[in-house]
Amino acid sequence: SDPRLPSAAKPFSRAPQDVPPELPVDYSGFIAVLCAVVGAMFRYKLGSWLAIIFCAQSLVNMKNMENDLKQISMAMM
Repeated sequence: SDPRLPSAAKPFSRAPQDVPPELPVDYSGFIAVLCAVVGAMFRYKLGSWLAIIFCAQSLVNMKNMENDLKQISMAMM
């Protein structure tokens, strides 16, 4: 009285997924943000200059596959 066919049952197999490779952490961008916050909050000119330098270094080291308009505009701000 069971309508299922045991011979038609297949074991479950997960389909392979295309996982993009993880990009390395952009330490220059992170340091630029920290220096910018310190420069703005405590009015340290050195912090602001370091933020500009690290931001430029981050933009120079950016790879083509990472380039999108949102990331570049946020880095420049």
